[in-house]
Amino acid sequence: QVQLVESGGGSVQAGDSLRLSCAASGRAFVTYYMAWFRQAPGKEREFVGYISPNGGMSSYADSVKGRFTISRDNARNTAYLQMNTLKPEDTAVYYCAADRYGGTPISSPRVYSYWGQGTQVTVSS
Repeated sequence: QVQLVESGGGSVQAGDSLRLSCAASGRAFVTYYMAWFRQAPGKEREFVGYISPNGGMSSYADSVKGRFTISRDNARNTAYLQMNTLKPEDTAVYYCAADRYGGTPISSPRVYSYWGQGTQVTVSS
C-alpha cells in the first residue's frame, strides 16, 4: 500500500513557475513508477509525465515537454513536478500516481494503482 499526498499548488501568473511535491508513505517507494496527471473542469484526466523507479527514464506529454520536469528523491520518498513558463491552459487539479509495475501504455490512468488527492494549480493571464 502506498499513500500519496500532493502539495505546492497555488495561483500564479502566466510565465511563472511552481514546483509540486508528492510525498509517499511506505518503504517501497523506490520500486514504484511515479506519474503526474491533471484534470481541468469538464475535461478528462490528462497524462503529464512519468518517471521510472530509479529516475533513469521519463517521458512527457507534448503539451508540457520542455517546460515541465519530473524528478524524485527516493531517500525522501518524494516525487516532484517542476513547472516552468506556466500558461493559462495549464490550469487544472494535478494528481500524482504510483504503480509497482509500470504497465502500458504508461500514459493511461488505468495503469496506476495509487493516487493522491490532488492539488489545484491556477494560472492567470
